[in-house]
Amino acid sequence: MLARKSIIPEEFSLPGLASRIHRKPVFRDRVNKARFIAKSGSCNLAHKNIREQGRFLQDVFTTLVDLKWRFTLVIFTMTFLCSWLLFAMCWWLVAFAHGDLVPNRTSGIEQCVTNVKSFTSAFLFSIEVQVTIGFGHRMITEQCPTAIAVLIFQNIAGLIINAIMLGCIFMKTAQSHRRAETLIFSRNAVIAVRNNRLCFMTRVGDLRKSMIIGAAVRLQVVRKTTTPEGEVIPIHQIDVQTESAAASNSIFLLAPLIICHTINKESPLYDLSAMELQCSDLEVIVILEGVVETTGITTQARTSYVTEEIQWGHRFVPIVTEEDGVYSVDYSKFGNTVKVATPRCSARELDEKPSILIQTLQKSELSHQNSLRKRNSMRRNNSMRNGGGSSGTMRRNNSSLTVPKVQFLTPEAVGQNMAVT
Repeated sequence: MLARKSIIPEEFSLPGLASRIHRKPVFRDRVNKARFIAKSGSCNLAHKNIREQGRFLQDVFTTLVDLKWRFTLVIFTMTFLCSWLLFAMCWWLVAFAHGDLVPNRTSGIEQCVTNVKSFTSAFLFSIEVQVTIGFGHRMITEQCPTAIAVLIFQNIAGLIINAIMLGCIFMKTAQSHRRAETLIFSRNAVIAVRNNRLCFMTRVGDLRKSMIIGAAVRLQVVRKTTTPEGEVIPIHQIDVQTESAAASNSIFLLAPLIICHTINKESPLYDLSAMELQCSDLEVIVILEGVVETTGITTQARTSYVTEEIQWGHRFVPIVTEEDGVYSVDYSKFGNTVKVATPRCSARELDEKPSILIQTLQKSELSHQNSLRKRNSMRRNNSMRNGGGSSGTMRRNNSSLTVPKVQFLTPEAVGQNMAVT
């Protein structure tokens, strides 16, 4: 039995249309690798097989600050509970040794701690002593020097525990990376021509009005390299200079700034073209450091750009405008870019053949002029179509009427005509 022929022609079917779609070439040479620095600034690094775990206990305070909040709160609660229970046991032993827990105690002998008759009452008295909240029902007397010594030790231990725990909580809430949450970077980086040189550019901004004092920006390129001796370096960090290198990379971060790196002979991007950049496995890390104006704490914000996040032939749109004598920043366009004329070759080829840049700019100017001509012609055609119904009939009706041409003559020309006649 023959298959029934479809009504739709084969060239307009889904497989036929899919075969004619222009697809961009996909390069399979590059293997997807993990990021060294995440977009949020956290380091994508895992420490394994650490044998000397005791080194973390030698710096307990830093270890507590670096822990997550849930572990810090558990340690905070358990520390106070354990100290209260420990000294509650001490108070219960003092009362037991003095005979205060005997049910048929003679009324003439005074207790070491009044109204401590069980472990529960000793636990309540321990809490009252350590947090210095006395209710007046239980109190220490002069009968037991041991009780006075326990009171002194518990007060000292309570002060130490409060200082460590409260200091840890304060440091966790006032960490430097908290200020870095309001320091933002553009989602993508761009490569375009600036001052006749290829430049790598990214944008950084501060959302707060309080400034970052002495802000400095550093760029690093992380890539896997192999030395001439055959040594493989999986994470080779190469420092990259920015435009403000002469001033120690210091910037005045009052408004969003574009950090520019000129791709010269010393740059690791010097030999990379647009196609080779997409196939490489490098990662560009941007580090912003400075002192917070309000707290005086040094902060650091980080981000990174892999090759998929570097746009070749783009430029950031301006976002700072002047409105009523005040400079206004539109953060909705913070990461927006536009296409510009940029050679697809590497910076080395551009230095060897400067004519490539001139040809690229000429082609861009011609294409811009052609697009303007097409746009004007389309507008002219649309206007003619919209007014063609009425003006066309009027043009046909008035075609038989001829308008006489009026010629203005000077007096000398009039005299010449009369002489000829």
